[in-house]
Amino acid sequence: MSEKDQHWGSKLDDFLHEEGIYEVAKAEALTRVITWQIAEEMRKQGITKTQMAERMKTSRAQVDRILKAKGNVTIETLQRAAALVGRELRLELV
Repeated sequence: MSEKDQHWGSKLDDFLHEEGIYEVAKAEALTRVITWQIAEEMRKQGITKTQMAERMKTSRAQVDRILKAKGNVTIETLQRAAALVGRELRLELV
């Protein structure tokens, strides 16, 4: 197999481990799923980003960054946002 095709046919997890980025990619993916779920709950309840910003005592731009999972979104921020839409964020070691 050529250098160009070294990962052809491998599993994504295997590739990410080999590249040394598995944990980072997984954390980003989980953050995006959680922020998508929060955005979906906001949509279902008719909560606008402006209203969410007021509830979180922050700016609408910050809510936008949170929902796009841009930058370093903390677990605490995700917990607060989840609580404000009536949901609970659960983390566990497995």
